[in-house]
Amino acid sequence: MTRGIFRHRKWIAAGALAASVAVATPAAAATAPAVSCTSAKAGLADKLKRDITSAVTNRSGTIAVGVYDRTTKTTCTLRASTAYDSASVVKVTVLATLLWDAKKHDRYLTATENTLAKAMITKSDNDATSKLWKQLGLTKIKGFLTAAGMTQTKPGANNYWGLTQITVTDEQKLLKLVSAKNTVLSDNSRAYILKLMGQVISSQRWGTPYGAGSGIAVHVKNGWLQRSTHGWRVHSVGTFTGGGHDYTITVLTHGNSTMNYGITTIQGVAKAVHRDLAAS
Repeated sequence: MTRGIFRHRKWIAAGALAASVAVATPAAAATAPAVSCTSAKAGLADKLKRDITSAVTNRSGTIAVGVYDRTTKTTCTLRASTAYDSASVVKVTVLATLLWDAKKHDRYLTATENTLAKAMITKSDNDATSKLWKQLGLTKIKGFLTAAGMTQTKPGANNYWGLTQITVTDEQKLLKLVSAKNTVLSDNSRAYILKLMGQVISSQRWGTPYGAGSGIAVHVKNGWLQRSTHGWRVHSVGTFTGGGHDYTITVLTHGNSTMNYGITTIQGVAKAVHRDLAAS
């Protein structure tokens, strides 16, 4: 996201407001959510829980994490239902909606749509995103969210797509749809999304890919946005295959003092996840 594009917007979403109120109370601090992990592979859940917890400990801001590995049937979550301003992470949802709608009408994307989609994902182009968001409209976007079971995602009003409310739960649902056969997105649509997420420019390939082994295929989309409340939102979602694993990682953060601080937090989590899965 362009720095400060929504910086002077005074209103914030109820989910984010609720989070700020909760953090401000001593009772909430005493009951801070813990990382939860389950796995079919002995010892892996405990290791991931310990290492993700270590990665987020002493990091400022509010951090939400989602991990899912199909191979070992492993799931980890932290603040899975906490709402965040999406920033540019919503661009994967925009592309998925475009492809889902095109499939419903039995058509291919136009040359213009392909150009806009590539710019939106690989370079995080905001103008391209605004054009596709307006073309689709809220009815189609909400239609895709319903089809995808993304019930916690609330599209931004008045074309402020970067203020769409997202959660780890829904981002992980989307990544699962993108990375495995399903009835919502066609195989061609999934391949197209993964292709573009695999072509993100080098300066935007930080975040969840950090620490992935050289033999791991990486598909990523990041988001970053500064506002007067909750400081910097810095997010990263990715799908990863190779090394005997097929997994997705979502890390959402806000309350970061700088964009780089948020990136460092995300990369600490990602490094632990990649390391633990590679060793399993």
